[in-house]
Parts: sequence; structure tokens; C-alpha cells
Amino acid sequence: MYIFRLCCIAVITAVSAFILKSHKSDLVPLCLTAGGIIMFLYSFDYLSESVEFIKSFTQGAGIDNEIIRIIFKIIGIGFLVELTAGSIKELGFESVADKLILCGKIIIFVVSVPIINSTYRIILSLINLV
Repeated sequence: MYIFRLCCIAVITAVSAFILKSHKSDLVPLCLTAGGIIMFLYSFDYLSESVEFIKSFTQGAGIDNEIIRIIFKIIGIGFLVELTAGSIKELGFESVADKLILCGKIIIFVVSVPIINSTYRIILSLINLV
């Protein structure tokens, strides 16, 4: 049911932007941004249920909370960069959006270094067992 409501919000946003395009074209970016923000905030309700499940799963499996925080941070950075870059591309500034995506990838790499380090330590401990 969440996806149906989300699709309805998207359709209403698109139709509103289409109507505004012929009458007040300067309000179209504002309409699209508002619709995007509403869709983004609406999806948080659905996301919170999944986050609670992942927290209980990781506690049961004994996975370090810091690793999970880093993974969520990486996912959040990716979503935020993609949403912002898409909005910037809609405004016609594709080169700025491409630079933003590149910077987002660099930031994701830097944030993921502790996970790479943790994986390296696990591999070393497995090698020492043999």
C-alpha cells in the first residue's frame, strides 16, 4: 500500500508541474522540489520498520554496531547525492550534478575505509587459523 500512495504523490506532482508549466513556468522547479521532498519524507515511515529489523538482526548475529552505522551512513550519502544530483540535472546543470556525484563517490570511499580495515583484519585472522 505504501508504494501505491507514493506513486500517487508522484503522479500528482507531475500533473501539477505540467499544469504550472503552461501558466507559471517559474514555479515548476519549486513544485517538483516540494513533491520530491514529500515523497522522500513519506518513505521514511516505511524505512523505519526496516531499520528496526536490521538492528535486531545485527544484535542477534553479533555484528558490531559501528559497522552498521557506517553502512547506513554510506546508504544515506548515496541517496542524498543521487536525489540532489537528479534535481540539479532537472534544472539544466548537468556538469554540476556530475561533479556532485563524483564527490559523493569519493566521500563514500573515505567513509568506507573502516569497513575495509575490518574486512582485512578478519581475513588475517582466518589465515592465521590455517
